[in-house]
Amino acid sequence: MTGNDLGEWSPAPSSEMSEVFKRAGFQWWIAGGRAIELFVGHELRTHGDLDVLVLRRDQTRVQACLSDWDLHVADPPGTRRLRRWGFGEILEEPLHDIWCRRTSDAPWSVQLMLDDAVGEEWVSRRDRRVRMPIARLSRFAADGTPYIAPEVQLFYKAKHTREKDEVDFDAVVPLLDRDQRAWLLAALGVTQLGHPWRQRLQ
Repeated sequence: MTGNDLGEWSPAPSSEMSEVFKRAGFQWWIAGGRAIELFVGHELRTHGDLDVLVLRRDQTRVQACLSDWDLHVADPPGTRRLRRWGFGEILEEPLHDIWCRRTSDAPWSVQLMLDDAVGEEWVSRRDRRVRMPIARLSRFAADGTPYIAPEVQLFYKAKHTREKDEVDFDAVVPLLDRDQRAWLLAALGVTQLGHPWRQRLQ
């Protein structure tokens, strides 16, 4: 499936994934723009998809939870080419992007992303030098929905900043504490030393 054949999107609400994963037994997080909104406490814009982050080491358990869904992996990443994710297939690096929908004729509703971990430490798929304790990675909304730490989400958004990413940055930065600012500043120093956000974080 390529180009326009990829199909339409109708993003699932965060509450749907909370229901799907409520007894999953593995860690997962709302990511992307929805994670930013959960942190700031209000909606910033409309969203074209729902991003969900899980650890690569938990992928078989994730797949079991979504066994009746239609799952496709972007292979190779970034080329708008999808292939079915076979049940029991282990996805190795660099594969990390999975498109999910309830049935083969339904619109896509969840973009599932795999990140790595070493022990109890999250490891960025973009640069393995960028890390964070998994316990610190986790934030929780008032209803218990887990979402990714905002400084980590901004780190991912910093690679190719678009207008919506600037909106997210402007909303989040005033709410970051000293440690969060320091982590993001250091992470960008590793991967994008000249990024304009670094000056605004200092």
